[in-house]
Amino acid sequence: MDHVLPRRTALLLFAIVVVSWGLNWAVTKVIVHSVFPLWATAIRTAIAAVTLLVVQLIRGEFILPRKGDWPVIMAIALLHMVAFSALVAFGLKFAPVGRSIVLGYTTPLWVVPGAALFLKEPMTRARLAGTALGLLGLVAMFNPQAVDWNDHDALLGSGLILLAALCWAANILYVRVHRWVSTPFQLTFWQTLLATCVLSILGLLFDGMPQIVWSPSLAGAFLYAGIVGTALAYWAMAMVNRSLPAATTSLGILATPVIGVVTSTLALGETIDISLLVAMTTILSGIVIGTLPPRIFSRSPRLQPSCPPPR
Repeated sequence: MDHVLPRRTALLLFAIVVVSWGLNWAVTKVIVHSVFPLWATAIRTAIAAVTLLVVQLIRGEFILPRKGDWPVIMAIALLHMVAFSALVAFGLKFAPVGRSIVLGYTTPLWVVPGAALFLKEPMTRARLAGTALGLLGLVAMFNPQAVDWNDHDALLGSGLILLAALCWAANILYVRVHRWVSTPFQLTFWQTLLATCVLSILGLLFDGMPQIVWSPSLAGAFLYAGIVGTALAYWAMAMVNRSLPAATTSLGILATPVIGVVTSTLALGETIDISLLVAMTTILSGIVIGTLPPRIFSRSPRLQPSCPPPR
């Protein structure tokens, strides 16, 4: 079973996860230039499934799912691994990585009103302010001086990424109320296996058999996305969530879009305009204000107990 890591080790592992996820957006952009998005996602997920199976067998954590595990397996596999990942892959064919990753990380903004509507969680002033600030960031990103509204491909790509963010938010809302039987990490192999099957069927239906011209760079991109960006990241986050307070991971994960934007600039030659910088800063500030517990902002040590890791 997973154990609690020393704080320094957990922080280092968390930093590796954040960097690997930030880089993964640019890697996915490279992959979808050569492979249909559905097959790109299916192959990456298949590599992740094999890697997770090996890791779980080595660690003695491979299990057969119980009856109470299947709802969350299906929710995460279909909403996150299939819908989110496939929509992101499609969106990246048309939209720049920098803009896409900022849109993808609007997910917490949609979780807040969704939790109020479906889970009856209170809509506090901080959550209202954070959501409003995030929406202002979206307005800044899509203002007519920053986006060519006649570029239908770019608008389609951005719309697909926003739809992906909504699917991820729906997954988070379900996971928030799910009664866990097995641990989240124990179920990751079954989630990736189910996602691989669904994505492969969809790929066959819409694109036929994959026609891929393999090269060392494409193979390397797939291995990185499947092993580092997906499988090992899932394992690492399972360890980190048991070892660091939820507030630390909630704040730290916001570095991912920053790394993604910088990577897309350095590796892909994309430009960062002022509207993107303003939008990214505004959206991430809104997420901080709207999603973190009020006690995080308090100066009193008594109001800052260690939060249990999210499940």
